[in-house]
Amino acid sequence: MAALALSVSVGSVAVSPAELWEVALGRGDALSRTLVLELRVPRALSAFATGGLLALAGALMQVLLRNPLADPYVLGLSGGAAVGALAAMLAGLGGAVISGSAFAGALASTLMVFGLAHGTGSWTPARLLLTGVVVAAGWGAVVTLMLAVSPAERLPGMLYWLMGDLSYARAPGYPLALLLGVCLLAFPLGRSLNVLARGALQAAALGVAVRPLEWTIYITASGLTAMAVTTAGSIGFVGLVVPHMLRLVLGNDQRLILPACALAGGTLLVLADTLARTLIAPEQLPVGVITALLGVPTFLYLLYRSR
Repeated sequence: MAALALSVSVGSVAVSPAELWEVALGRGDALSRTLVLELRVPRALSAFATGGLLALAGALMQVLLRNPLADPYVLGLSGGAAVGALAAMLAGLGGAVISGSAFAGALASTLMVFGLAHGTGSWTPARLLLTGVVVAAGWGAVVTLMLAVSPAERLPGMLYWLMGDLSYARAPGYPLALLLGVCLLAFPLGRSLNVLARGALQAAALGVAVRPLEWTIYITASGLTAMAVTTAGSIGFVGLVVPHMLRLVLGNDQRLILPACALAGGTLLVLADTLARTLIAPEQLPVGVITALLGVPTFLYLLYRSR
């Protein structure tokens, strides 16, 4: 709540706490109401929903892979979702079709990474991570090709969106509803996820239906990533940083980690977007730049620790 209030208050035009309180009560001047209710509140809520979705997707992937380096961005899910969404945009489609295309791209990327990493034997965390990085690079090449053949007038908006942009995020209802729904779904599955984190064989021995649970995680993580990408573009490393930091504080109980990821991931992206809006105001930075500056050192530190 404090992060949301800060995000709504600061910017190229500051809104004082008194003015914010007046707007909350339904009073205040027309300019303040328009600025807060039509511009900043939808953007702040969209940032919160997107950060929560990415952090939840990262936490679920890390449980599935038993690897703290797993993340929708690193494993190529974000790249697949971006390709799907861009293809729908270039075809002149919109709305639910873009979200469906992004979901299909994210799910295809997930299945591709796991299929290639598994091969004829069992996958290892290092093999899976390397496969994800290569697939992500492949999606990046496809995105570059799509940009090269796109009409010139669309390029600036598409490039900014690919770097993570919340400037046009005006409909936070759907991502917030998905975030709440997945949190409610994940809580009763917390015990099974705790056991799965110890290994598939041990989970099966203790009565967990491993294969349906794994497919649930695949589809859920793909859907979360797709909704985040269609809301704000490709934003990296939120799903890597947040679950790792929370595990240092809360331990490994998924009944605590998953709802905490929704709150902490949303808060992180709200603060990152606030920084992106104000750092060189009135110009705006892509929020993906801010999260990458936080995520890259964290990723390298984790990679060094797991060598």
